[in-house]
Amino acid sequence: MRSRILRILQLYDMQHVWTVEAIAREMGVSVSSAYRDVQELSRAGFLDPVASAGYVLGPAFIKYDRLIRASDPLIGAAAPIMHQLLADTTQEGTAILCRRYRDCVMCVHQERGAQSRARTFYERGVAMPLFIGAASKVILAHLDERTLKRNYLDNREQIREATGRPDLKSFRAELREIRRQGYAVTTAELAPGRVGFAAPVLVDGAIVAGLSLGGFHGARLDPATQLDYAKEVSAAAKRISKTVKRRGTWVPRGQLRQSFALTSSL
Repeated sequence: MRSRILRILQLYDMQHVWTVEAIAREMGVSVSSAYRDVQELSRAGFLDPVASAGYVLGPAFIKYDRLIRASDPLIGAAAPIMHQLLADTTQEGTAILCRRYRDCVMCVHQERGAQSRARTFYERGVAMPLFIGAASKVILAHLDERTLKRNYLDNREQIREATGRPDLKSFRAELREIRRQGYAVTTAELAPGRVGFAAPVLVDGAIVAGLSLGGFHGARLDPATQLDYAKEVSAAAKRISKTVKRRGTWVPRGQLRQSFALTSSL
């Protein structure tokens, strides 16, 4: 029952409105079973009825989103540092904090500069491919080899088109260099002329997020300024890492899995 309810919510990745009949067809269950599940989700506020007998995501998600914004230790540590990053670089940009979500990278928080006018492609809740853009690459560069290889093989044509990397070897070399220098710089991978700078947020050597600065055209930046921005982003990411580590409020997923396995064996 619980797994079926989760599957209903996951259907909303595909489209915004679902009828009970369409849910039943998609999940291969009876209409009466789908109706009971939908009614339970509606009573809890996770679904809301709309015209034409459809259902959309409900206000409970807004409530929990507010709670996440207020209580997430990563956002709490990062927000003031992101604000300062804009002050140290450019108010025309947007500072973005991203986390891995399945095989994507999702924006979990952003701070817009006072003079930011350009629309950013990363807004809170937006997921992007794991292989395009500075924020994505800086996270992918710190994942295991198996994840890198699978991601490349599943998306090789898109990667070639977006990055110009002809094969896994050259793509791996790019990520290795990102990891070595501690930051990523990309141009025109998300939009023509747009430049992005990103650095990893690490806790105990494990990647927990990517911090990026973007939302403006790189043509106005000389090489020295680009290098300065990359270093500022890297320094800000390190400050976030130290803050999260010092507060002791974050457990890397790898450690969490190990802890769960140990507890389950007792």
